[in-house]
Amino acid sequence: MSDPVSTALFELAKQVIPGGVNSPVRAFRAVGGAPVFIARAEGAQLYGADGRAYLDYVGSWGPAILGHAQPDVVGAVRDAAGRGLSFGAPTELEVRFAEAVRRLYPSIAKLRCTSSGTEATMSAIRVARGFTRRDVVVKFEGCYHGHADHLLVKAGSGAATFGVPDSAGVPAGTAATTVTLPYNDLAALRALFAARGSEIATVIVEPVVGNMGCVPPVDGFLAAIIDLCREHGAVSIFDEVMTGCRVAAGGAQERFGLVPDMTCLGKIVGGGMPLAVYGGRDDIMAMVAPVGPVYQAGTLSGNPIAVSAGLATLERLTPALYAQLEERAAALGEGLARAARDAKVSACVQRVGAMFTLFFCDGPVRSWADASRADTSRFGAWHRGLLARGVYWPPSQFEAAFLGAAHTADDIARTIEVARAALDDA
Repeated sequence: MSDPVSTALFELAKQVIPGGVNSPVRAFRAVGGAPVFIARAEGAQLYGADGRAYLDYVGSWGPAILGHAQPDVVGAVRDAAGRGLSFGAPTELEVRFAEAVRRLYPSIAKLRCTSSGTEATMSAIRVARGFTRRDVVVKFEGCYHGHADHLLVKAGSGAATFGVPDSAGVPAGTAATTVTLPYNDLAALRALFAARGSEIATVIVEPVVGNMGCVPPVDGFLAAIIDLCREHGAVSIFDEVMTGCRVAAGGAQERFGLVPDMTCLGKIVGGGMPLAVYGGRDDIMAMVAPVGPVYQAGTLSGNPIAVSAGLATLERLTPALYAQLEERAAALGEGLARAARDAKVSACVQRVGAMFTLFFCDGPVRSWADASRADTSRFGAWHRGLLARGVYWPPSQFEAAFLGAAHTADDIARTIEVARAALDDA
């Protein structure tokens, strides 16, 4: 049951904000009840509007890898704010930030800052289209790349057909330039390139999906995307807005030893501030204005507040931190799986690094078709049980959960026990 303060705030919010929220999943419609309104956060804890504490596994949907209100990050933001909020002009901080990103991502020769992941993916696709002089974008079911028109597209009637709009307001003509394939389906990908390789500008993919729950790639899938793109003159784009600096300091491409043509980053690289990145090969990025003919701009892109938070975060991503995250995430995943087995609940835990999902269905989950078999009603009941016991979990079966450096071994043990008790509610 939601607290009365949050319930009252939600009713007020619905009068002035569509659905009462500024991003749909926050409305808790997938799990029931009113959302918890957050007053503040520190470390691994959120504090609701009524003052109640929650152990947090959302982490602002990924950025809070160091924990909330990490003192060094907050200090960097305060220092930057004291010098001015935004200039609309170049700064030394932007250059230092770009150098820091390049050190972590050798695939990125040059990069541009934006203010959101949606801007980053939208811009990367525009650059890929300009570079190849082609129009067709290939994406995969269950992957989310932001709310640009050409990405809110669902699959057509056949594996190689052009898409149809997945949202009101998306022109059919725009959707018709996007092809949607099943994630992890190598045969479908190869067939599409065999049939239409000369039309394809780019293939964009979440290398580890987080937006249908945590779904890792099957062996060879990501490498095939890169190889097929190069063979046919298309551009491979790894959307690492979620996985970047999450599954490894250098993202999924470091973890799997791959080099895509372009990369999009967000969330962690901004340290919790509105900051994202797109970048890639030098010859591709040479298409971006003012050097090349592809236009992209933003008044607040690379602003000093966001860049300061990003730099302070990136500087603290040490090997020791990732070793700790791996150890504690493994312990949590194993504990959740054991609790589900003991409760005789059909469930599976999928994890890559410090992102994971408890799916309420038998595994493995390799695609949207698999994920859609999950028992969302049972997940909703489990989520409500967690929340009642002070654990804040993503309010959707189809969103990954995140562990951060602020989560202690005691936090993990407590979460496993709470999850076990909540399974009785489910």
